Amino acid sequence: MTASPTSHPMSETDFRELYRELREQGPSGTDDRPGALARLTPELVMAAVGEVRSGRTVSLAADIESVPGPDNPDPASYRMIAPTAGEDTAHGLHFARDRFAMNVHGDADSHLDALCHVMFDGELYGSVPAGSVTPEHAGALTLDLVRDGIVGRGVLLDIPRLRDVPWLDPGTQVSAEDLEAAEGYQGVAVGPGDLLFVRVGHRRRRRSLGPWDPARARAGLHPRAMRFPAGRGVAVLGSDGNNDAAPSAVPGIDYPVHVLAVQAMGMHLLDYLDLEELTEACAQAGRWSFLCVVAPLRLPSATGSPVNPVAVL
Repeated sequence: MTASPTSHPMSETDFRELYRELREQGPSGTDDRPGALARLTPELVMAAVGEVRSGRTVSLAADIESVPGPDNPDPASYRMIAPTAGEDTAHGLHFARDRFAMNVHGDADSHLDALCHVMFDGELYGSVPAGSVTPEHAGALTLDLVRDGIVGRGVLLDIPRLRDVPWLDPGTQVSAEDLEAAEGYQGVAVGPGDLLFVRVGHRRRRRSLGPWDPARARAGLHPRAMRFPAGRGVAVLGSDGNNDAAPSAVPGIDYPVHVLAVQAMGMHLLDYLDLEELTEACAQAGRWSFLCVVAPLRLPSATGSPVNPVAVL
């Protein structure tokens, strides 16, 4: 089955109209749980536990990479700091130790965006002044909002499966109609509080053809497609790409989906996941929903975190 791609450009005027529409439509939440996460109630978390059938666990994260590439010019640094060269470990107690650092918001490693990550027209989500983020730290809407993790019902929509292709070519834009068609084709319905994962096949293409510069061309959602998660009451949105397509559909605004999701709707994004094993597991099980656990690091003033979401089928 195939669905027609959407590649229609948007004027900045049309984008700002959509921005206002989605901003007004989103929940306000509470101080402890602002934005879209307010939709993920304890009752929905309890219901999500019922998604477990086999107990199989599947990681949704890619391996962290420390080798430079066209999509990873500033890779994570990793090195062993113990044992040291020449250290005699044959007797007594010794420890192996290591250290790593990373650019959280790069184009290769799986990560979660905090609500302070996106500034637009001088504001963060909820009209918080962008000045609350300084060169020293982020002072509001930080990763601390998800310090207890995110647990809920995950739903995977596989757009390449819908179109009967292994992956979407870079530059392809996914429409709301594509997402609706994938629901019907896969026999699953996205609902309030869900963690929605949209596969575009980025990881499979990267493994098959090698890495490229996704800042120039990548598959992702068209800005108008954000009406779908807004209308369904989605709590979190993730993809094996950047969620945004490139080139942008909106001239002058390079990451319109990030603006709409994070800054307008207060929705945490998960970028550059690896959904290949999950896709296979869901196909084998004949169902596309599961319990999902997202556990970012405890970095109270951070704008994001490396993350290893785990699906439990």
